[in-house]
Amino acid sequence: MMSEKQAKKDAGWNFDNSYSRLPKLFYTKINPTPVSSPKLVILNAPLGATLGLDEGALRSSDSLAIFAGNQMPDGGLSIAQAYAGHQFGQFNRLGDGRAHLLGEQLTPQGERVDIQLKGSGKTPYSRYLDGRAGLGPMLREYIISEAMCALGIPTTRSLAVVSTGETFRRETEQSGAILTRVAASHIRFATFQYASQFGTVEELRVLADYTLARHFPDADGAENRYLALLQEVIKLQAQLIAKWQLVGFVHGVMNTDNIAISGETIDYGPCAFLDAYDPTTVFSTRDTEGRYAFGKQPEMAAWNLTRFAETLLPLLHDDEKQGAKLIEDAIAQFSEQYHANWHAGMRSKLGICHEESEDESLIEGLLNVMQTYRADYTNTFRALTLDKPEDTLMYDKFDFRQWYERWQARLSRQHETKAYSHQLMRNHNPAIIPRNHRVEEALTSAVNQGDYRVMERLLRVLSNPFAYSPKQVDYANPAELTACPYRTFCGT
Repeated sequence: MMSEKQAKKDAGWNFDNSYSRLPKLFYTKINPTPVSSPKLVILNAPLGATLGLDEGALRSSDSLAIFAGNQMPDGGLSIAQAYAGHQFGQFNRLGDGRAHLLGEQLTPQGERVDIQLKGSGKTPYSRYLDGRAGLGPMLREYIISEAMCALGIPTTRSLAVVSTGETFRRETEQSGAILTRVAASHIRFATFQYASQFGTVEELRVLADYTLARHFPDADGAENRYLALLQEVIKLQAQLIAKWQLVGFVHGVMNTDNIAISGETIDYGPCAFLDAYDPTTVFSTRDTEGRYAFGKQPEMAAWNLTRFAETLLPLLHDDEKQGAKLIEDAIAQFSEQYHANWHAGMRSKLGICHEESEDESLIEGLLNVMQTYRADYTNTFRALTLDKPEDTLMYDKFDFRQWYERWQARLSRQHETKAYSHQLMRNHNPAIIPRNHRVEEALTSAVNQGDYRVMERLLRVLSNPFAYSPKQVDYANPAELTACPYRTFCGT
């Protein structure tokens, strides 16, 4: 019979703890709070394999104890990270209030990724809360993050979810759960804000140097390495937000503590996807002013980038005014880069292979018609991809027919074949997204009935969103219209 140490080793954990070698300002060493009766709910075996982990060992009782926070993996060093940032525009001192970073897995591909438990108990940053998380929100993060990955959008991933066998109370009694999250890192804009507000310039410099070495080694040798850091982060955010907008994803809570330096989507709280196209769409019950509405996400990304850039001011130039000018010029590039990425993506969604001056008005024309008639965002592009405009709600509308003729004329000017354009569209227009009502259906079945089959079917369908397979048809339908708009809660 294998010993406990052998079982843990056989799983393939290969930890380093470089973040723990930063100044102690940035973290607190603390172990997760053990739970009574953990049970493995779902394991992401394909992800585990890419991390160099053995599926059989990951399903063992020893790995279950690790996922539950009852036992540390070999080489792990549990810490809670400190950060401080803007939440709905207000600056707050924050930190991992219910998360523990176990360490960094060194993968067979030579990558370094964080392994973090979420919902694993109190930390010094928990304030008045208990450090626990609900089963529903943790499964929601698993579903959405895996769907985002399949859509080709940079994201944190979910390795496992375990139920804890315990309950806790928020507004209602909830079943506890812990999610194991995999991320390029958990360095946030708010990590830099914390260093800027509560640390020394030297501690800020150490963080910046660490970030450059970990995420942007090619920029490390630039003449002004901290300006290069800012420029790289801006580039990644411009790419990420464009990808969000292209699939109709609403993050819901773009606070600076929810923005990763690595350019990954992180912290799936009140997120959701558009059904009817409307830039003012808000899903979060907390966002009463529409700060993080779908159409405002690029604007809020620029705001967040400005807050991040301000933290680098002491490192950018000895003269504060010169440093401020470097920031101003760099941030100005975000809008240009974002729109270049978004327009390129929209041209691909419409099968347009080369840029023409009228493309922007053609794109805006379609979105305006969609907004007027509250057309489904994903299904409109799906219908155009399948060359079935009659499947759209707008087919019999005069303004849509005008637009459609303009679009057909635009495609006719291309040298590429119609088949080539349609393949381009298939590659950029998902046939399905994680429809909000389908996600809720899966969560209700799992949480209330203990039946995970609905969620498992949904995950299988979402794993290849560009397949256009018959099995996906039922999952492409939006929810029936109701008097109450869909709302989500900040549970993750």
